Amino acid sequence: MTTRVGIEVSIAIADAVKLCNPDVVAAYPITPQTHIVEHLAELVADGELDAEYIPVESEHSAMSACLGSAASGARTFTATASQGLALMNEVVYVAAPMRLPIVMAVANRALSAPLSIWCDHSDMMSVRDTGWIQIIGENGQQLVDNIICAFRIAEDKRVLLPVMVHLDGFNLTHVIEPIAFPEQEEVDKFLKRTPYPLPLNPDKPVAMGEFAPPFIFTESKWAHEMAIVNSKKVIKEVWNEYNKKFGRQYTPVEKHHSDGAKVVLMTMGAVGETASVAVDEMVAEGQSVGQIRLRLWRPFPFEELRESVKDTDILIVLDRAISYGGPGGPVASEVKSAFYDQEKRPKIVSIVGGLGGRDITVAGFKDLINKGIKIARTGSKNEYEIYGVRE
Repeated sequence: MTTRVGIEVSIAIADAVKLCNPDVVAAYPITPQTHIVEHLAELVADGELDAEYIPVESEHSAMSACLGSAASGARTFTATASQGLALMNEVVYVAAPMRLPIVMAVANRALSAPLSIWCDHSDMMSVRDTGWIQIIGENGQQLVDNIICAFRIAEDKRVLLPVMVHLDGFNLTHVIEPIAFPEQEEVDKFLKRTPYPLPLNPDKPVAMGEFAPPFIFTESKWAHEMAIVNSKKVIKEVWNEYNKKFGRQYTPVEKHHSDGAKVVLMTMGAVGETASVAVDEMVAEGQSVGQIRLRLWRPFPFEELRESVKDTDILIVLDRAISYGGPGGPVASEVKSAFYDQEKRPKIVSIVGGLGGRDITVAGFKDLINKGIKIARTGSKNEYEIYGVRE
């Protein structure tokens, strides 16, 4: 049984965290994620959530507190955005190789300068090599579901890695949507407690994250790489089990009219729903157009991506971040690498758009797709195109 309510997505995420019964929440407020941690503070203060809430002095301190709590075996949650994630960056790098199963919601927001409080994916891309699992939601329901799944994934003894769950700032954080919440008893059964295998214990001292000389450093990094690559199997298992229990299926690459389509648009995040309307209209007009949505950014789903566009001639990749001085969009760069040594591969067109929260309308997505088709057929002098820029 589920309860369906109209609720702000940030509040819904906090309520989803409550369903997961965390032991520790350590957080610092920053727009646009503040409502998440504010509501968690209210839940703790009102006695609705039995957790230690640590109001720290910075995001760096928030993640530092999370390291300590997770290392002691406590179920741990935090949230941040943009410059907060940048300030947290030093400690974000520590959490993953120490194999600490922290869950963090990241309300995606542009990195300054110039200062912006609106959404793009520059903050998400700034931490792509920190070794965290990264899941991207498109609407409130997906985020509630994936917060619950994230704890299950992170704490699986085959994984033991931290997980970021990404949501678009303002486009999702401050929007009211109808969301179905599972019952507490159902979540408890799905998210059983699994003791952390190497908790800090004064009676059994262990060293964690200590100095590693060159003769062992490479092996430690390779172990981390194998852990995150192998986590994809567990992620898919958890998503499949969640579907069986709650009736909502998630996959690393989700398809929309893409089977057999000659032109496919690839999106990440909330803009995917606007893009899907454009795709629907183009399909209704008789055009062979489809869409794929990237749900899993790390580990990158190479096999699933290749399978999803096996019959596609043109793949248009929309990035909401720029890799400055490089090939344009970081997602497009990853996609190109996925097909580099494949005998059959689509023509890949990299388009950057929606920076700093700039809207792309349904009509805009139609125009973007048509521009991508033209570039694929006639070529371009640029490595990538930036959509809607005023020169």
